[in-house]
Amino acid sequence: LAATAGWLMETAHLFIIIVLLWGSCAGNIVPNKTENGGRRDEGDRPDLAEQSLLNKMIRHTLVKNRNLVEVLQRDPTSPLYSVKTFEELRLKPQLLQGVYNMGFNRPSRIQENALPMMLAEPPQNLIAQSQSGTGKTAAFSLAMLSHVNPANKWTQCLCISPTYELAMQIGQVIQQMGKFYPEVKLAYAIRGNKMDRGSKLQEQIVIGTPGTVLDWCTKLKLIDPKKITVFVLDEADVMIATQGHQDQSIRIQRLLPKDCQMLLFSATFEDSVWKFAERIVPDPNIIKLKREEETVDTIKQFYASCNDKEDKFTALCNLYGSLTIAQAMIFCHTRKIASWLTAQLTKEGHLVALLSGEMTVEQRAAVIERFRCGKEKVLVTTNVCSRGIDVEQVSIVVNFDLPVDKDGRADCETYLHRIGRTGRFGKKGFAINMVDSPHSMNIIKQIEDHFNRKILKLNTDDLDEVEKLIN
Repeated sequence: LAATAGWLMETAHLFIIIVLLWGSCAGNIVPNKTENGGRRDEGDRPDLAEQSLLNKMIRHTLVKNRNLVEVLQRDPTSPLYSVKTFEELRLKPQLLQGVYNMGFNRPSRIQENALPMMLAEPPQNLIAQSQSGTGKTAAFSLAMLSHVNPANKWTQCLCISPTYELAMQIGQVIQQMGKFYPEVKLAYAIRGNKMDRGSKLQEQIVIGTPGTVLDWCTKLKLIDPKKITVFVLDEADVMIATQGHQDQSIRIQRLLPKDCQMLLFSATFEDSVWKFAERIVPDPNIIKLKREEETVDTIKQFYASCNDKEDKFTALCNLYGSLTIAQAMIFCHTRKIASWLTAQLTKEGHLVALLSGEMTVEQRAAVIERFRCGKEKVLVTTNVCSRGIDVEQVSIVVNFDLPVDKDGRADCETYLHRIGRTGRFGKKGFAINMVDSPHSMNIIKQIEDHFNRKILKLNTDDLDEVEKLIN
């Protein structure tokens, strides 16, 4: 799309690999550090920016979204529009061609409701909840491209994202969608893209991270913020979890004109995200997903009594014949245990894959892709894979280590996310929990009480019983 940005995009994947590796020094998308300076424990929640980037990298198509969309209009008396085809949006022909060239045949559920608001005249502000794979990036990219006047050689649309890598992903979508609209130029406000102070950008769309975008607007004065007509803030929940980004985002927003269209997106909307969104976006329309609650109701749960780590491994080997009938995920609390278990299973001649937080995001994406394709039937992982990754063939989840919180009590939310990797898409699922101490048996009791569901004992030495229960 942009000649000035072309060299960036040609080497985008190389840059991403370099930055991911360099991130261990820069601290951008490496495992979080604890307050006492230690590395994040592998049992902790995965880094949000890493998870978002990983989800974008492994999505080849739109996800099957079963969530209902709830629309709250700024003016409840105005008619509520939604579209079923892209033709109804009356896009510029070159943008419609770009949409179809990307493989979109009809709008996704989020696009049906969001696009009419984004493309409305006069502009309407929007706060939208949208997970990876719902077509959200394509929607706001289309909105920016539609609102640009290519005759004006200054920045008109500004998009901020929490990390360099996520900004590059957005840029790739805009370039693909604007393939047949070469008059519109794109620039990246990201580290390493050095610009001369006082020179004015001629690119109509700028994507970047909050710190660099703020510098370009204030210190370097490359962008006149009063000429911005569309402002997009993506990944708001990741943004507020990243030190400094929340304040920088608010400072950028304050520089913009009152009639600038504000679009904010977030996968989740805890209270902190809502408060942030309300500061960024005045008088918004709101699109929320009525999320289908994850449930244990469709998942048969068992526990296996063991004496120690080695005994758990023996039980797992006994189960292995059943596990490979479909595909299985085995969760460990730490990378050390996950690596040990993978090595032991491999030594026994089993074909397994390992996924842990020490890998780069690209390495993780490659592992998940191989697992999806069935090249490995069993995936050993830490909590880095407990959320958001759907593999339709997974029918069994094994908790080699039960999830516990920092106080040593049952972490029921993580348990739900873990076993929620099975029993998806209407298929039956099984969860097997390894118990090796009175404390871990107490964790099972806490989980039973929390979900009000009995977890049955499984004798892994009796293979006939295992086959009967699991098949």
